Amino acid sequence: MKLTKFNKTKDFKKLDQTTKIALVVSPYYSDISDNLISGAKKVISDLNIASDIIQVEGALEIPGAISLISKHFEGFVALGCVIRGETSHYEIVSQNSAQGLIQLSSRGICIGNGIITVENFQQALERSDPKKQDKGGDAARAAIGLMLLNMEYNDD
Repeated sequence: MKLTKFNKTKDFKKLDQTTKIALVVSPYYSDISDNLISGAKKVISDLNIASDIIQVEGALEIPGAISLISKHFEGFVALGCVIRGETSHYEIVSQNSAQGLIQLSSRGICIGNGIITVENFQQALERSDPKKQDKGGDAARAAIGLMLLNMEYNDD
């Protein structure tokens, strides 16, 4: 049985300026999205990968935007924040944005999910802060890992 595990120094060199990754961001909570972007950009820039930031209105639009631009990038980092409120909107947005990303992933699109779903703004700050939980950086690493897996098994 073959175990695929990536060596950061060797395998990440396969990614370069010709590799493009898109950060698809909902800036609804700008403090949070700025933190998420900062964490993701640090991971991406450390690997010298080209990136674009695509802004959409809300978390529900992120999967649709990725679908529209999927042929132009090797990977995607979905970034946004959904904070529970007093209505069922939280459940609708969090479940449907995640489901949309899962459907795209099942089509072979490399996506790191950094749409954080939280109970309150303080939790969002904690999770988004690059010096704390760094969920933006985690999502970028997830996308890059999938991109490497795709290159390993699907590049001709």
